[in-house]
Amino acid sequence: MKISTYLLAALSICCTTFTQAQEKQTEPVLDSTTLPQVLLKGTGIQSELKKTPAAVNLLDNTELNRSTPTLLTASFNRIPGVYTQEGALNTNRITIRGIGARAQYGTNRLKAYFNEIPITTGDGQTAINDIDLEAIESVEIIKGTNSSLYGSGLGGVLHLFAYEPGEERSFAKVSSNFGSYQMLKNTASVGYSDSKKSLFATYNHLQSEGYRENSDYDRKSFNFNGTLYSGENSAFSFIGNFTRLKAEIPSSISKTDFKENPEAAAYTWNAANGYESYDRFLMGVSYTQHFTENFKNTTSVFINSRDAYEPRPFDILKENSFSMGARTRFNYTTNLFSFPAEASLGGEYLNENYDGSKYENLYEDFPNQGSVRGSQIANFEQDRNYYNLFAQLNLQLFPKLKLVGGLNVNITDYALTDLYAEDNIDQTGDFQFETIWSPRIAALYELTSTKNLYINISKGFSTPTVDETLTPEGLINTSLKPEIGWNYELGFKGNWFKNFYTEIALYTIQINDLLVAERIAEDQYIGTNAGKTDHNGAEILLKYKWELSSKISLQPYASANFNFYKFDEFTDAGNDYSGNDLTGVPDKKINIGIDLMTESGFRFFSNALFVSEIPLNDANSLYSDSYHLINLKAAYDFAVFQDFKINLHGRR
Repeated sequence: MKISTYLLAALSICCTTFTQAQEKQTEPVLDSTTLPQVLLKGTGIQSELKKTPAAVNLLDNTELNRSTPTLLTASFNRIPGVYTQEGALNTNRITIRGIGARAQYGTNRLKAYFNEIPITTGDGQTAINDIDLEAIESVEIIKGTNSSLYGSGLGGVLHLFAYEPGEERSFAKVSSNFGSYQMLKNTASVGYSDSKKSLFATYNHLQSEGYRENSDYDRKSFNFNGTLYSGENSAFSFIGNFTRLKAEIPSSISKTDFKENPEAAAYTWNAANGYESYDRFLMGVSYTQHFTENFKNTTSVFINSRDAYEPRPFDILKENSFSMGARTRFNYTTNLFSFPAEASLGGEYLNENYDGSKYENLYEDFPNQGSVRGSQIANFEQDRNYYNLFAQLNLQLFPKLKLVGGLNVNITDYALTDLYAEDNIDQTGDFQFETIWSPRIAALYELTSTKNLYINISKGFSTPTVDETLTPEGLINTSLKPEIGWNYELGFKGNWFKNFYTEIALYTIQINDLLVAERIAEDQYIGTNAGKTDHNGAEILLKYKWELSSKISLQPYASANFNFYKFDEFTDAGNDYSGNDLTGVPDKKINIGIDLMTESGFRFFSNALFVSEIPLNDANSLYSDSYHLINLKAAYDFAVFQDFKINLHGRR
């Protein structure tokens, strides 16, 4: 079935068996319009969404599954200020307020966690789609430079929270999703919970032939998580995820080739049969102890490993990384000078060993055989240590005024071992980025019981990735500095009447020591600190819940962001681009839709995304065309007999 690149038809059949005689229904995920009951988990100190003086958005399980079943990031474009692009199922880029737009083929400049376990590598890269949608209950996105709690992550923080079965519930579920280009996803899940434990596991296999040449995709993923309760004061949690991926890479083509044959892969990548493959394993355990009603601690330890192989036309890259670390946080509620206060104090440590080697690719000498590994051209190890201390204090200064203060201290160092002697250059040595202090101060004023105004001033940073420090010759650029940014924000959150919710945010972010990728050859880049950027913008979110009857509701929504991102000072290769629009991010994004929910089990979701043109080069001489995407999905849940349910859904 050949269809346009932005329309997709899919059909899913899901069968669920409930194995408990007297089942307690899972507590429903609260709709974002019911703000007084929406509590955030990822803000260090738990607080209500509307009373948090920062730009935070929550995507619950319903919103995450509103569109495609294959990509976790597909729903992120509903959030104002967040822009995601998918070049393929294995290639996505997430930018928050324009930060991360310089990344070439992935996501960096933000921090991601899965139940307090870092997904982001020690050098700042995030592969979020390794974790399947079935394993996720909700996602919280903290936008802007908020390094006071999480350290490196100039764009913001993504918190993924694992799916939990709920109270007194057990089930087994199998599902299959079919789509165009031979897309097939099979999933099996089981869950069990009672008063002392909650357990969940899911396995899925996703494969597709892709729209373009050389774009076959095959991913197997297994996730398990659980919580064991010991009385009312302590809990032990664990989580694990294993992913095996092999994905071919069609890479980029010229504008002419795109117009004439958009299904084509880049000639060199197709001839070399370029692809990436890896095994990745993440596991963590955490323990929460309530010492008193007002004092608790949560401590996590974790490991993360990745074994990767990537044949490319210009070389073959073999990578192996292993990281381990721990994170602890103490929370204490008290009165400070007679004012109600809550403090959070903690630290995070991560050690990551990265082993990378490069080889010649002799595909041109062996036609029609794909990539053939030749002589080694680079071999090095990098051992990176990441130390992060953080503190936050929430102070209710007056009944309607809350102050928030935070501070983070970060030290990142790395030891480099050069194992390649053929070039007669030895870069072995110990290196350290400068110690970075990241303060934050914020205030929230309660205009009325349903309306709040806040201000937020914060500092953030991001360290260079291994890819940015690595030259094509296998050398490390040890002179790169972290990017530093200051965020100034004014926002409003509140209900105008019972079911109409509004968020508005105005912000400006100034980035110094901007890290950019300088192109030196086809598909080859090196990182360099090249100047300053200004990120000015406005964001708006509107939600309304219209009860047509006791059994039917309509939920229209709209979100938009309007950006004014500029190079403040930027000179590259002797060219001055100061004053030009920031490359790689649109200046307008509008998202509108309406959802129909019925008690009978029928649901209908609609969404239209409008994106303005995007600057494609720093000179602003070339822009992409503006575009729009329309997604429609219908779903129906029904019971065949007691304890056996079927879900059917189709989308386009």
